[in-house]
Amino acid sequence: MQCLDLTLPTPEANLACDEALLDECERKQDREVLRFWESPEPFVVLGLASRLEREVDLPACTARGIPVLRRCSGGGTVVQGPGCLSYTLILRMAGEGPLERIDSTNAFIMQRHRQVLAEATGLPIRRQGATDLAVGQRKFSGNAQRRRRRFLLFHGTFLLDFPIPLMEEILPYPPRTPAYRRGRGHRVFLTNLRQPASRIKALLMRCWDAAPGGVAVPHAAIASLVERKYSARSWNEGW
Repeated sequence: MQCLDLTLPTPEANLACDEALLDECERKQDREVLRFWESPEPFVVLGLASRLEREVDLPACTARGIPVLRRCSGGGTVVQGPGCLSYTLILRMAGEGPLERIDSTNAFIMQRHRQVLAEATGLPIRRQGATDLAVGQRKFSGNAQRRRRRFLLFHGTFLLDFPIPLMEEILPYPPRTPAYRRGRGHRVFLTNLRQPASRIKALLMRCWDAAPGGVAVPHAAIASLVERKYSARSWNEGW
């Protein structure tokens, strides 16, 4: 596996990069990829089937100049930005194995991440729900996936030093929640892991045996996706 530590200038380009990497691996049957990025500005990102009017306080976002975008994977609506480390895995689905189904993929990746983080930090890190990682009952990582024929995209976030009150200001209580949330608002439900981004990156690189370099960035495909999809109102506000 090759590691790409790359943050592009805009949220749209960063979301497009994940999809472009998946498409490139699928087309070329290329090597697996682990990518890291951290947006220099806050933005809201809806899951593929999320409803804007139900999951985002759009007037609050507009007043703060916070973009509202949509990603190509499932899951719920989140806020990303400084203090929130994003990662991307592009993995090959080879016949039978843990990556064959959506649920077993979730279990396989979440367990690997839980174990490496718990051993390194000594914190009581648990897998909660389908794709959350939490310190006890407080979530710090959410994840989602998108599948093609031969490769899958699995990506997520780690709250490290993120202004959690911002989420309370721009995101209503979500319409779909895991049982362990028990009605808690964002401030009480979420927590920061309080670990340096460099340490989390090193742990995930070790977890996936990823070596730096060797990833050809598909700049043309990213630019095309930004123009026709990730900057399009029909994509971001549709559904």
